[in-house]
Amino acid sequence: MLSLHSARSRASHPGRDPRIGLAIAGGGPIGAMYELGALRALDEACDGLDLTRMDCYVGVSSGAFLAAGLANRMDTAQLCRVFITGDSTDVRFRPETFLRPALTEYLRRLGAAPRLAGGLARDLLLGRGDSRWSDLLTRIGGLVPTGLFDNAEVEHFLRDVFSRRGRSNDFRKLERPLYVIAVDLDSGEAVRFGGEGWDDVPISRAVQASAALPGLYPPVALRGRQFVDGALRRTMHASVVLDRDVDLMIGINPLVPFNAGGRRRAGRGQAGRRIADGGLPVVLSQTFRTLLQSRMQVGLARYAQQYPGIDQLVFEPNPSDGELFYTNVFSFAARRRVCDLAYRNTLADLRTRAGELRPLLAAHGIELRDELIADEGRSILDGLLPAPRHSDTTARLQRALDDVERHITRRQHHAGHP
Repeated sequence: MLSLHSARSRASHPGRDPRIGLAIAGGGPIGAMYELGALRALDEACDGLDLTRMDCYVGVSSGAFLAAGLANRMDTAQLCRVFITGDSTDVRFRPETFLRPALTEYLRRLGAAPRLAGGLARDLLLGRGDSRWSDLLTRIGGLVPTGLFDNAEVEHFLRDVFSRRGRSNDFRKLERPLYVIAVDLDSGEAVRFGGEGWDDVPISRAVQASAALPGLYPPVALRGRQFVDGALRRTMHASVVLDRDVDLMIGINPLVPFNAGGRRRAGRGQAGRRIADGGLPVVLSQTFRTLLQSRMQVGLARYAQQYPGIDQLVFEPNPSDGELFYTNVFSFAARRRVCDLAYRNTLADLRTRAGELRPLLAAHGIELRDELIADEGRSILDGLLPAPRHSDTTARLQRALDDVERHITRRQHHAGHP
């Protein structure tokens, strides 16, 4: 599903290349896989769009993983080899790394049990305090861990990835601006890692903080503050990109409410079921998705008025994709299927809206590859070539050669040469 807001009056910038920004929302592991599929489709279908050389990136929660990778010149083919096919010669991804129990958090909470129990018993014996069930539940709540899984391993994984082959774990050393959004748990303030005053925080730590979804991962401590998932304030934080003087903003949001009345009502084994039949987890998922998308739609409508000179494209799943809705949002097992679904959905959006998109994209030096978007049976694996075997040295050399080639091409373009 594509939301398109065309600029009412595009600004003219003679001698300047079009500036394009990318905003990627959160959505857990499955949301990230949907986003990767959508990004891969855009990468293949749009001639003139280089997702590793955008003029600004903003990533929230699981979207921060992809934004940080792209800003580090890891293209969508590389990311697919890492997370989907598993044949990357560079990065070894193990889902269990992201799902290790937070034993330290468990032990810390368990260690507080004697103190809490002693305090409760003392108050009851002395007749102090409220001995009702509500008070008991409140006190016991202090023993519940703030997260099931250990996100320290997430940070270790990213630190390793961004410390090799010419990549960087330092916001200040990236060629293009990258912003990763997290929320201060104690104040509710959204913090922009990569921005002024926060650009010295390692990218891996910023992503760890941005993806600390309450209940799944514990808050991340930085500078004496506790940070959690950046989506708690806004879904996509697209305004961060729009404020960077871009001409085109591309957004990816993987979480939309499921339309149970649609023709494709549900996934495998879910035919004929109502949402409430799935119990509390499914009801909460629908509620969470509805709140997020409602908030984002209000924001996009406001942005269309606030930034009338910027074209805005936001790609989302179809509301009738029950197979996506009923897939466990924290599951890694379905990542190839979800990624391929996103790939096909995005190509279908480009195909269906091609008439509107062609003039809009052409204003930013982008053309649709008609033969590719016309192929309705195309899979995300069809254009994925075998992984190149580079050492760290040859990978750095290849990056340098790509830079030289791009510099020459741009000079020829501005000089008016073919």
